[in-house]
Amino acid sequence: MSERTDDERWGFEPGDEIAPGLHALHLLGGGERYEAYLAFDDRLHYRVVVKVLRPDQAHDRAALRGLRREADALERVRHPVLIRSFGAHLDGDRPLLILELAEGPRLSTDLRRFGPLDVEQAAPLGVEISSAIHSMHLVGLVHLDIKPKNVILGAPPRLIDLSIARPTEDAATLDRPVGTDVYMAPEQCAPGDVGVVGPPADVWGIGVTLFEAVTGNLPFPRGDDDDGAPLTRRFPQLEGMPDPLPTTVAPPLAEAIVACLEPEPSERPSPAEIADTIEPLLSTPPRFRLKSLRPG
Repeated sequence: MSERTDDERWGFEPGDEIAPGLHALHLLGGGERYEAYLAFDDRLHYRVVVKVLRPDQAHDRAALRGLRREADALERVRHPVLIRSFGAHLDGDRPLLILELAEGPRLSTDLRRFGPLDVEQAAPLGVEISSAIHSMHLVGLVHLDIKPKNVILGAPPRLIDLSIARPTEDAATLDRPVGTDVYMAPEQCAPGDVGVVGPPADVWGIGVTLFEAVTGNLPFPRGDDDDGAPLTRRFPQLEGMPDPLPTTVAPPLAEAIVACLEPEPSERPSPAEIADTIEPLLSTPPRFRLKSLRPG
């Protein structure tokens, strides 16, 4: 996390009260708009994650809107692979969410440390993420930011960060790019010009995440993040085709990934179809355990 001034961070010390009944243990990290603390919740008598808007963001309308969107999304959908919410304080000087603590490394960290996943790891991961997204879509929500950084490897794995999740009808009105550049579907990169943002955008995110999980690489090169760059330079996925998968990737998994990366949203499978395609790989002897297969 980059160095910040005192008015951009809370700087809670162990034992400090973040909110009534929530005591900081240590800083976990954060983003541009929030800090995440490991905390002890007196009501639950258990450790939780507190996602609190930074001091300079606490009264910012866009930041508050994003936090409220995440709180609403977590209330609308319940799934074993989605992180659980234990409440929110959205008013006052410290707007925050109280979230379940998920033990385990992020998929992004795991890939950096150990390289690509074996099929015994990637197949169940694909099924479980697809299952969570299927559940979101059933209640009319899209995630819009599926990526290895938002996947925590555990048993089961957990999909986190619904801060830009939206109702499907709201996603369809987007008129600017929303998401993380290299994981965004073409219609997310240029909404309105390429297509309407909706559930198939999440399917694309699943495809890029699984591609990276089994190869250690992205299916498209990283674009030019200069604000003045043409969209096709910022988003190579608008024009190019994904790199081919290695022939060593199990056919059902390769078939699912390739289908997810169809340029035309209507040609992509549903999350349930992704899971059904990969499912036969799970009938092999269960040599995998996502938490214990990696060393260290």
